[in-house]
Amino acid sequence: MNDIKTEESMGTIQDRVPSSNIKRIAVLTGGGDCPGLNAVIRAVTKDAINHGIEVFGIEDGFLGLVEDRIRPLNLDDVSNILTQGGTIIGSNNRADPQHFPVGKDDQGNTIFKDLTDVCVTHLKVRKIDALVVIGGDGTMSIAKKITDKGFNCIGIPKTIDNDLHGTDITFGFQTAVHIATEALDRVHSTAASHHRVMVVELMGRNAGWITLHAGVASGADIILIPEIEFDIDIIVEQCIKRSQKGKRFTIIAASEGAKPKGGDQIVDRIVENSPEAIRLGGIAKWLANEIEERTEIESRYVVLGHVQRGGTPTAGDRVLSTQFGHHAMELLKLGKTNRLVVMQGGVLGDVEITSAADKQRLIPANHPLIAAARSVYTCFGD
Repeated sequence: MNDIKTEESMGTIQDRVPSSNIKRIAVLTGGGDCPGLNAVIRAVTKDAINHGIEVFGIEDGFLGLVEDRIRPLNLDDVSNILTQGGTIIGSNNRADPQHFPVGKDDQGNTIFKDLTDVCVTHLKVRKIDALVVIGGDGTMSIAKKITDKGFNCIGIPKTIDNDLHGTDITFGFQTAVHIATEALDRVHSTAASHHRVMVVELMGRNAGWITLHAGVASGADIILIPEIEFDIDIIVEQCIKRSQKGKRFTIIAASEGAKPKGGDQIVDRIVENSPEAIRLGGIAKWLANEIEERTEIESRYVVLGHVQRGGTPTAGDRVLSTQFGHHAMELLKLGKTNRLVVMQGGVLGDVEITSAADKQRLIPANHPLIAAARSVYTCFGD
């Protein structure tokens, strides 16, 4: 990440000279929902109103921007939402203004158009000076196109996957790890009672951050992440060795994007007309079946799924969301344009919003948490 860290981007915000004419802003939550969205909306709205800036909420992400569903937000709207999961203005992970379905041709094929200009027009007609975009890599990729049209966007990094390039952490991640860790903890007792192998499938797409952190936190015996291809023979051998040594169970934390050496990720389904058409899923079932067939050790699997995205954000995510929202407003009040709020090395800062577009932050092979896990005999299947 050092390649995008600049003196300007990571400087102390108080050192910059105020120069803003921002009078009216809009807030948009794009992509999948996650804990902490309302905390960010609350922070941005309260901070803006406190400084005489009007705030509008765009309903259902970029879909609402295309359809011009934009409404005012006031203090009553954001009161008592700090602890609420989800987003009070809605989100959408299928609407991409650059590739928006507008109908079908005579053969029944979907017709797509680039409606980015329509989005910018809706913002300008309402005399909105800047757009606060809350989302992950897909959302920032769309925001980049809006900035290319000359409209000011400030990005706030959101995703439970923690895979947004340029920041050490995104809000929503800490809550997802907490939920995943609790689930892994809970399967210990049932696994031990029946001498089973339990495979818990966790979210993350192509990044294994949730699985790595939750796996280490729960003391999982085997952790499988997309960044390290696994050998099924090694996993089978590990399960057999544990059984022979008198261990009553084996817990496997498996990322949905994990894949065997020389193999492919398991795809649950393809969703047409979606910016993220490939939906991963099924690795836990495959692993449990393979292990039971090869070892004759009873094996079960759990797919945690969207439970990881819901509910009340943890204290850490509430604090981080509030910090991100405040920093976004500081940037706008100081006249900064097209920036992404980030946390690097425990310090709040900002980088060019384009630096996070069309990129994913994956776990490096030399990550210290992987080394720490290996030191306590955690197997990564390699």
